[in-house]
Amino acid sequence: MKSLCGLTADEMYDLIGSSGFTSIQAISVLNSIYKKSIIEISHFARIPLRLKEMLQKVAYTGITPPLTSEVSEDKSVKYLFRSDDGKEFETVYIPDEKRNTVCVSTQSGCRMGCTFCVTARYGYRGNLTAGEIVNQIIAIPYSKNVTHVVFMGMGEPMDNIENVLKACKIITSEWGLAISSRNVTVSTVGITPGIEQFLNESECNLTLSLFSPFTWERKKMVPVESKYPVHSIIDLLKRYPLKKKRRLSLAYLMIKDLNDTECHLEELKSVLTGSSIRINLLPYHAPDDQYSASSPERIRFFKHNLIISGISASIRKSRGADISAACGLLAIR
Repeated sequence: MKSLCGLTADEMYDLIGSSGFTSIQAISVLNSIYKKSIIEISHFARIPLRLKEMLQKVAYTGITPPLTSEVSEDKSVKYLFRSDDGKEFETVYIPDEKRNTVCVSTQSGCRMGCTFCVTARYGYRGNLTAGEIVNQIIAIPYSKNVTHVVFMGMGEPMDNIENVLKACKIITSEWGLAISSRNVTVSTVGITPGIEQFLNESECNLTLSLFSPFTWERKKMVPVESKYPVHSIIDLLKRYPLKKKRRLSLAYLMIKDLNDTECHLEELKSVLTGSSIRINLLPYHAPDDQYSASSPERIRFFKHNLIISGISASIRKSRGADISAACGLLAIR
């Protein structure tokens, strides 16, 4: 049986076209999945009965509601999903005044091994399919309110690049969720081949998780640095011709006395001066006593000095920390 959630318009037509159905009818089926989140094929509207019967023999919708949910004091909601083969993963819905964001996972767990990330301690349980990624958006109660999608949940998107690219296509296509590519951001710790493929095949935004501008320091905390040096990736981003409205940015997780010193600030300025790359400063969320977050004053100091040096910088507001839904805290408990 084939999951309809996760199919593109061409794949849907390939599924039903040989039985005499049209490409318009293929789009109608996808509308029932991606725009209406209809769980049962028999409930599809404006679909011929013969097409419903044909689909019921070979497919299922693939829309699977979350198993549990947990609500933060700031109204963010964390959901637990389980795939057909038993992989568990978490998703966060983040409501705000001007936008409603879903933070999706691309893997169950992660195998990047970043020492400051709780998800890394959970281990790696497997890649998610494009359908399982998209399902995290359309299967939650607030699906009709979603305006933005960020690939910043469990897993490393560039370690599952084919499914991530397909999910981005479904999210941004008119026959899919029809969310603008300007409102979709994919985050990575830095896998160069995946980044190159993503830049060439998608128009969505890209965020590179930096942690430290110093190679020797990053190697200790972000193991992938040894294989794919971050400075080479930043040079790639600087050279890449930006299409209108597309954003390339760095995420800088600030940890007290570890990467918030004057030396780090000066090196960041050296790396980014003269480029159009934006830097987002994030407070670290401490799951234990090993590290602690930089003070709000220190984060504002970094932002101010970056801006007066001509670098676009912002402080990203943290959400859902009280339910372990903030960046780096997702891990099945």
